Amino acid sequence: MNDRTTQGGPGRQGDEDGIRTFPFPADLSLSGVGMQVGAMGTGRTWHADAPLERVHRIDFHVVMLFHEGPVRHMVDFAEYEADAGDVLWIRPGQVHRFSSDDPYRGTVLTMQPGFLPRATVEATGLYRYDLPPLLRPDAARLAALEHALTQLEREYVDTTTLPLSLHTAVLRHSLTAFLLRLAHLAASSADAARGHTDTTFTRFRDAVERDFAVNHSVSAYADTLGYSRRTLVRAVRAATGETPKGFIAKRVVLEAKRLLAHTDLPIGRVGAAVGFPDSANFSKFFHQHSGSTPVAFRAELR
Repeated sequence: MNDRTTQGGPGRQGDEDGIRTFPFPADLSLSGVGMQVGAMGTGRTWHADAPLERVHRIDFHVVMLFHEGPVRHMVDFAEYEADAGDVLWIRPGQVHRFSSDDPYRGTVLTMQPGFLPRATVEATGLYRYDLPPLLRPDAARLAALEHALTQLEREYVDTTTLPLSLHTAVLRHSLTAFLLRLAHLAASSADAARGHTDTTFTRFRDAVERDFAVNHSVSAYADTLGYSRRTLVRAVRAATGETPKGFIAKRVVLEAKRLLAHTDLPIGRVGAAVGFPDSANFSKFFHQHSGSTPVAFRAELR
């Protein structure tokens, strides 16, 4: 990314969880609109006090279309390797880290939540955190994405042809066209990877996302959703290849890692925040599912 599209204002503290979150750098956006698009390059940073090579969190969308590779990038503590023609889509709140060794070459789009209307947000699945961040379009889809992104960039830099209100409206239309293509690619990639996701799993996934910090019981989820435990097990296994218990545990561990990485909360409070009032039980659970103690995991990142 170049300096124009990546340097932001001061980092800020999150809300109740204390996670430091870097905001959308609106002051560097052309005409102050809620998006930026341009070439990736060196000198990447959201803020001088937070090198991108360390794990961090942002409150906006980042879409990177690579022209060169391979590039290694961590998203939610999973390592992805992107090559030329691949797309990496990082959503608000996701923890990620840039590689200090790999060159980032291509086009980057950043977008502020709220820039698009609600109907567009729903149609493009902007907050489908279950979809994979790394996308590998075939030649035809890649050409279409590149064309849409190039058109979006042309509109973005053309700040003199139209009044600001019309310029912003045109940007929203161009951005929507690009995101609809991207969302279709993401959904297709997910379906190809795990088969059709039925309504049972979708409802379970949404319930876990809402209640994982207070509910770790498979039976309780099944009762709440009106399914038998066996039905829930079949649906989750078909969609993800794992058990409901494993799915819940993975979400709990992810949130615990985010809190350990981005806050100075005591281990006991991190455990309480993800549903473990007893810190010893939390440490045992975290070690069982991550291979590391909470203390060791936090120390490794700092």
